[in-house]
Amino acid sequence: MSDSQSVKADAVVGADSRGFDGGKLINGRKRHVVVDTLGLLLGVMVTSADIGDRAAAKVLLERVTDAHHRLELVWADGGYTGSLVEHCVAALALVLAIVKRSDDMRGFVVLPKRWIVERLFAHLMRSRRLVRDFECRTSSAEAMVYWSMTMVMTRRLARSRPTRA
Repeated sequence: MSDSQSVKADAVVGADSRGFDGGKLINGRKRHVVVDTLGLLLGVMVTSADIGDRAAAKVLLERVTDAHHRLELVWADGGYTGSLVEHCVAALALVLAIVKRSDDMRGFVVLPKRWIVERLFAHLMRSRRLVRDFECRTSSAEAMVYWSMTMVMTRRLARSRPTRA
């Protein structure tokens, strides 16, 4: 599952790595993520908020497929349509399936597979350091996301499980 999240940038973030996301009206940075079906982070890339989702996803999906060779299918929302779908098939041997919302739906509706990446963003927002982008460099911001996900994964591992008879 692939998606992005715009976050406000603190005053220490330089103008060279911040931008304005016109869709969400946020001046800051965007976190582009790819997660597996369990919601565990496979890759993250932090860019200025004015970078489009398709352009960033092209680079991020190349990084993720290099690291995870068995990856064959990625679900994404409607913002990733267009030439990115063809690029993924041709260059990465990866199927990019778009999960779309039906036009006749009203109000809030849970879409299949979309909740997985939204849950990741909720976990990230539980870390005070990630509510706003305080990092001077994008690489430091990416490291903070990995650090936060390490805490989520260790919490999952430490959960008590019922014993088998």
